[in-house]
Amino acid sequence: MAYYTDLELTNLGFRTLGSNVRISKNASLYNCERISIGNNVRIDDFCVLSAGHGGVEIGDNIHIAVYSSLIGAGKITISDYANISSKVAIYSSNDDYSGEFMTNPTINEEFTNVSHADVFIGKHVIIGCGSVVLPGVTIGEGAAIGSLSLVSKDCKPFFIYAGTPVRPLKERKKNILLLEDRFNSQKNEL
Repeated sequence: MAYYTDLELTNLGFRTLGSNVRISKNASLYNCERISIGNNVRIDDFCVLSAGHGGVEIGDNIHIAVYSSLIGAGKITISDYANISSKVAIYSSNDDYSGEFMTNPTINEEFTNVSHADVFIGKHVIIGCGSVVLPGVTIGEGAAIGSLSLVSKDCKPFFIYAGTPVRPLKERKKNILLLEDRFNSQKNEL
């Protein structure tokens, strides 16, 4: 995978840019001035980050795997240590499917009824391959979303969810919090 150099990343004009950021040259980045990226972030091939008015905020130690997309006018926040698996789609805007209005961005706003709402993904969240996250959703810290899930409602912290639409399956272990402390201690010792 060919990554942008540090200088190339700086020249893209991100709102903020941390260190050790690796973004594939095959990723598509729109409105970089509305995108903030923390430290130790990897964004793989064919990902799309299209920041609307609310922007996109990516924390530290984040992986966004191949073919994933973050799109919409609302703010999309991905907190530290989260993992976005391949082909995940996160939307902060959504067309009206009722038939009362026209759809798609080639149509003037007066004929559409697009809704916009912020999306928040907490620390240590993992979203499985092929999942879709809809506008207005909060996925609580430590929640796990199984592959091919539709996240249309908020998810409680430290629960495992799956399905279309998602439903809680069982609690998730919190050992990751202890591992986070150890990880940060080792990092600070260096």
